[in-house]
Amino acid sequence: MTSKSAAAAARATVYGYPRQGRGRELKKAIEGYWKGRVDADALRATAAELRRTNWRQLAEAGIQEVPTGDFSYYDHVLDTSVMVGAIPGRHRAAVEADALDGYFAMARGTQDVAPLEMTKWFDTNYHYLVPELGPDTVFTADSAKQVAELREALALGLTARPVLVGPVTYLLLAKPAPGVAADFDPLTLLDRLLPVYAEVLSDLRAAGAEWVQLDEPALVQDRTPAELNAAMRAYRDLGAPTDRPKLLLASYFDQLGDALPVLAKAPVEGLALDFTEAAAANLDALAAVGGLPGKRLIAGVVNGRNIWVNDLTKSLATLGTLLGLADRVDVAASCSLLHVPLDATAERDIEPQILRWLAFARQKTAEIVTLAKGLAQGTGSITGELAANRAALASRANSPITRDPAVRTRVGAVTDTDARRSQPYGERAAAQRAHLGLPLLPTTTIGSFPQTAELRVARADLRAGRIDTASYEERIKAEIQEVISFQEKTGLDVLVHGEAERNDMVQYFAEQLTGYLATQHGWVQSYGTRYVRPPILAGDISRPEPMTVRWTTYAQSLTPRPVKGMLTGPVTMLAWSFVRDDQPLGDTARQVALALRDEVNDLETAGTSVIQVDEPALRETLPLRAADRPGYLAWATEAFRLTTAGVRPDTQIHTHMCYAEFGDIVQAIDDLDADVISLEAARSHMQVARELAAHGYPREAGPGVYDIHSPRVPSADEAAALLRKGLEAIPAERLWVNPDCGLKTRGWPETRASLDNLVAAAHAVRAELPTAD
Repeated sequence: MTSKSAAAAARATVYGYPRQGRGRELKKAIEGYWKGRVDADALRATAAELRRTNWRQLAEAGIQEVPTGDFSYYDHVLDTSVMVGAIPGRHRAAVEADALDGYFAMARGTQDVAPLEMTKWFDTNYHYLVPELGPDTVFTADSAKQVAELREALALGLTARPVLVGPVTYLLLAKPAPGVAADFDPLTLLDRLLPVYAEVLSDLRAAGAEWVQLDEPALVQDRTPAELNAAMRAYRDLGAPTDRPKLLLASYFDQLGDALPVLAKAPVEGLALDFTEAAAANLDALAAVGGLPGKRLIAGVVNGRNIWVNDLTKSLATLGTLLGLADRVDVAASCSLLHVPLDATAERDIEPQILRWLAFARQKTAEIVTLAKGLAQGTGSITGELAANRAALASRANSPITRDPAVRTRVGAVTDTDARRSQPYGERAAAQRAHLGLPLLPTTTIGSFPQTAELRVARADLRAGRIDTASYEERIKAEIQEVISFQEKTGLDVLVHGEAERNDMVQYFAEQLTGYLATQHGWVQSYGTRYVRPPILAGDISRPEPMTVRWTTYAQSLTPRPVKGMLTGPVTMLAWSFVRDDQPLGDTARQVALALRDEVNDLETAGTSVIQVDEPALRETLPLRAADRPGYLAWATEAFRLTTAGVRPDTQIHTHMCYAEFGDIVQAIDDLDADVISLEAARSHMQVARELAAHGYPREAGPGVYDIHSPRVPSADEAAALLRKGLEAIPAERLWVNPDCGLKTRGWPETRASLDNLVAAAHAVRAELPTAD
């Protein structure tokens, strides 16, 4: 096919779409189901209506091939485990008794049965449920969900493409099931899994699928020859049957690298590549393999992970280069639009000039459609769109909002000394122990306490003007008093004020820093029914006035026990925001770090002796390719130290991380030079404690003994057993006792019971420790 005919064939498509609905209807229906207020039929009806609404919106916008199967009640990787029958033994009875309740039991656990482990989806803030596999795993096909959703879309008269997690990525994301040897490699199950995928593909073909998309994002990471060989075998086998649909292998988040020649040669009909995160690398690699003759290429030229308008002229140039490299070139976002909010036009509080710079999911679909039209019909067909796009890009580039000379001067004056504590850890630890007087195995929490309905109502009433600021602040004071009183009665050693005044651990700070924009409706799924509104980092960052000192100081006035000051670290402030793309991330991180440094210093001056700077996103933001990691970790750890290094030796600096694979960054954790780190460990059975010990981590650590992402209450014996596992790796004088994460999403009854058990476990294990001579 000539370039001209390839352009004429260009179609607009997406890989996935936000699930929640304009008013987060899915969240409300699911949580209503959990609480018994919504029955299963009503939940299914809400979900079906949301799917129909999404598909219709996409089709009306001009998307010519809509995705199916990407919709999920909780997580698409968990859906894949159901599709292939990989149900953990402890959940089989629940799933057999009621498939929906069993599904949620795997995701959330029950009082008697632990859930699946949860961790981050590559380098995003989306969490997936980790498959648990072992040598005895038996896979069985269950294509009911995928077939039903395909038929729903076809019944609307739409061209639809089912989307599945690919078999290689599924196995590479999996872990050995509890009780299985730690060195078991789930990829050894590939030959057992492929016939199940073949059966699902056959079922989808019978249901009317012309194309099926198999997502293989794990192949953009560094992969061994054995893993690449597994990918080759997988698609050789899946491509062999004649009764299957056409196969589209999709990659995103980075370049395919060594996997591209493997997939280009596979007997499949199409590839989807990311031309935003790794445009040059994927272009060069595609040219090096001679393109994709006879195949379909879907070019992800619209960034599916950030919210800035696309440079249409630049994207058209990329698409034009690709025309000679494939039989047909179609246009898409770089990945599923799950990672961005639904619609920028819902934002009423962002000034119109800035709103022109933003593209949420609905605006991105319009960009994709425009690019497909321009590719197929020529730039003359989109003259108006190109002019408006150029004007929006120029408006942003020339806006004074984006540059603050004082901030840039301060960043330019930073020296190496600014990012180093005044004394080494050993001397600091002695000063802190003398100052704080804590027992062995000190107990604390991560920071937040339950955000009750009353608190949310009070916040809404303040925004709506139904109450004044004084009334709102009295409500916050009362909540802080209750949280401090509870912690004292429970016997926790280091307290927190509970963060009653905070809407979100990033948004709260963003709203008080210059350079950030907050949205009202920019919800993005983090996990399950947990949605966040990432702020938008649009300009240079500074802190006009203290942000947390008042409430921390008030809490400390209520108790003689130390109260932690609580801040969100610079890397997490970037990772959980939509960051600016017009300067290096390291430069932005230093700006945020200096603003936070001012807050740390003010907390210390106000009498706060323990300050926690959370960095749960440090591992999450780690580049997917090893070659890119040293540069990232250098500026990321420097930014943390720049935030914290200005305090006295006897001020104890904590940090916190959760739900990530920490083994990859233990040296970076060490390089933070925090005095204490708390980490998620309950679902992973203290794996991180062993990783810290293997590294020789010299500082204090609190691997979590209470999984806060499940409603179940761990018993004191269960928490004590985890604590003893922790002591096998970390000596008692350096081990803390705490939950995995903050308690914001939990209810008060389970929080009270769980923390009572946590403290009881600490006391029991303390009593077992040998006394000093």
